[in-house]
Amino acid sequence: MKCNGPAAGALRAWREDYVRRTLLGAAASAGCTALFAAYNGYLGLLHRSAWHGSIGVFYLLLTAVRGIALLAEKRNRTLPPEQQDRCRSSAFLLSAGLLLALDLALILPISMMVVLDKPVSMGRIPAIAMAAYTTWKITMASLHLGRQRRRPCGNTLAGELRTVNFIDALVAVLTLQNTLIMVMGTGEENGMLSLSAVSSGIIYAAIVAITLRMLKKGLQQRKT
Repeated sequence: MKCNGPAAGALRAWREDYVRRTLLGAAASAGCTALFAAYNGYLGLLHRSAWHGSIGVFYLLLTAVRGIALLAEKRNRTLPPEQQDRCRSSAFLLSAGLLLALDLALILPISMMVVLDKPVSMGRIPAIAMAAYTTWKITMASLHLGRQRRRPCGNTLAGELRTVNFIDALVAVLTLQNTLIMVMGTGEENGMLSLSAVSSGIIYAAIVAITLRMLKKGLQQRKT
């Protein structure tokens, strides 16, 4: 039975407003990421852990990237239409530059993961739950990124946020891969060094390529 009325109209408008859903989702993700960055920073100081400290820096930069896009969209509400694209372009370029810093922040934790020097304090059940969550995260990020490419919404910052979500998901895959190796290992973890190094290198190269593509796009928009 087809539903009509104000509630059905509001729900339909919500489903069709892709940009608004993207921004609200990014706001929720930014809040969770900020808490995760603070938690890892605390563990890094408490235990003098380079792993937790570097991951805290990564998620802090990720929060900043999302925050720049969200603040730019909030500011755009007070700007005339002819200035909104310029504001989005400046915010896009700044956040793309921060993504380069984010890539550099990943070098230390990835190096530790490659040599299986990542501290793990979880059992098999939490690790399996983490695997299910990471699978869901990478699937949703891939679907939204594919939709963004097939049907661009015209908002550069909304598209950027979807790309940032995909990068976040790739990092989750990196962490999951090495966590499972250490949690479910059988004492022959050193034999996994080559596989860990190759797969980590491929994923990191993909992250850097996505970042450089975003930076190039931002520079082109700045010129025009």
